[in-house]
Amino acid sequence: MTNSPHYSKISSKFLKLLICLPLCFVVSLAWPDKTVTLKLAHNLNQKHMVHKALIHMDQQLDTLSKGTLRLRIYPAGQMGDAVDTLQMLQHGIIDMTKGTASDLELFDNTFAIFNLPYLFESLEHFNKVVYGPVGREIMASPTHKGFFAIAAFETRFRSFYARKPIHSPKDLKGMKVRVQPSPTTIEMIKLMGGMPTPIPFGETYTALQQGVVDMAENNEPSYVDTRHYEVARFFSEDQHSSVPDYLLISTHTWNNKLSEEQRKIIREAAVRSENYQKTLWNETLNAARETASKAGVTFIEVDKKPFREAIKPLYQQFTRNPRQATLLSKIQSEVTGSPIPQATSADQPKLSTQP
Repeated sequence: MTNSPHYSKISSKFLKLLICLPLCFVVSLAWPDKTVTLKLAHNLNQKHMVHKALIHMDQQLDTLSKGTLRLRIYPAGQMGDAVDTLQMLQHGIIDMTKGTASDLELFDNTFAIFNLPYLFESLEHFNKVVYGPVGREIMASPTHKGFFAIAAFETRFRSFYARKPIHSPKDLKGMKVRVQPSPTTIEMIKLMGGMPTPIPFGETYTALQQGVVDMAENNEPSYVDTRHYEVARFFSEDQHSSVPDYLLISTHTWNNKLSEEQRKIIREAAVRSENYQKTLWNETLNAARETASKAGVTFIEVDKKPFREAIKPLYQQFTRNPRQATLLSKIQSEVTGSPIPQATSADQPKLSTQP
């Protein structure tokens, strides 16, 4: 991984960001004694529902703490892409960030399980796993790496979109596919016959426009928010994965900047942001599909069976890893047709106040 061009580019950008480290310490020391303002950077634009959920969380923090606990949010990649901000989180430059399970796989392989294509049978299955005991166990997993997750957000199902129709894995042959820098996702594309091309999310529009990549994959709201539909007008509904977004906090921040009461408030505000984001989904999804259709996008219903067949070797790889095999077994045992109730702060992972 460390020898890949993408990782080298990310690391180089991260080193430049270290220049601001002394300034961050100055700002930290200048905070009023009775007020804590946490820096949160992410790579989503301000229209994205996860960004709106984070704004909602800041409002809840303000209310619950009576103005003594707030977020200062830097959206739209102002501090770099997801991997950049995760590295900054580890080094204490920022307090919080957003990352997908695909981003987190590079830091903690436990999250790789969520990158398995066709892992979830339904949205209900996704919710029961991600917001239940298995999901909360995974959220706490990277604590020893310098951060852990305090909220999980729905992303529904990711599908392929391209400059030509995609009906089956055969159509991916020779196609350059923009992917997140996830080893599991990269292997998925290879098994389907495509050429995986990891590039930053913010560079995807230009890459599609200039032919650096031929296609990408994401959910409908992200497809529309980023205006990717302007340069990739065929959306194939293969629904190969549902990868959660996570809100992450620095272990150093959690242990050293916050009192126990403030931690409780953050847990509660995080859960409220999860539930708020869920309420936005259907409305946002329907609006995105309508916008894309009016712009001339062709939505293609596909037979998922050939796609499922193509990626079977990935499941064989995961079952050879004892940790991943156990997680996979737990997830598959949670198949249900019944929705779970909304999350509460009691469902948050139980974490020690010590590193």
